[in-house]
Amino acid sequence: MQKSNKLNGKDLINVGIYTAMTLVIFFVFGLLTALPVIYPFLLFIWPFVCGIPMMLYYTKIQKFGMLTITGVICGLFFFLIGYTWIGLVGWTLGGILADIVLKAGQYKNFNVTLLSYACFCLGMMGCPANLWIAGQSYWENIHSSMGNQYAETLQSMMPSWMMYAGFVILFVGGICGALLGHKMLKKHFERAGIV
Repeated sequence: MQKSNKLNGKDLINVGIYTAMTLVIFFVFGLLTALPVIYPFLLFIWPFVCGIPMMLYYTKIQKFGMLTITGVICGLFFFLIGYTWIGLVGWTLGGILADIVLKAGQYKNFNVTLLSYACFCLGMMGCPANLWIAGQSYWENIHSSMGNQYAETLQSMMPSWMMYAGFVILFVGGICGALLGHKMLKKHFERAGIV
């Protein structure tokens, strides 16, 4: 009997569980943005710490679409808390790209899993990208809600060139996070047949 490529209830439960875990970790560490000097370091910290639940999630993924749904859910969450359409687009594109890469590796190759997660992490740029893309009104909102000193420090820590460097940092953080997660969850990968 041939296995269906359609997502079933068990797949969607896994999507919900691991998306929620990843979102909580991302959001909790995101609270460190209250200290603007920490902001650039979060571009590495986010994908690194999310690597553990995401690697466990990857041992459950055998079908296209699960990472896309995760990206859409994360994007919608950040859109709803004020990260504009840029957050939604970033996370969604990261999820789609991660799904495409993982499918190309037929879900059984850890090197492809590592690359897929690193691509997924690129979608995390949807949150800080607002600093450079959303326009002056976004900065005015930061000035009014967080104060001038905070906004000025954040501008000095996140200059425009950081957007390009940020993609590289997120990608490297994703690779390191995947390696950490794989090391901690090696038995799960062996059980799932991901080599």
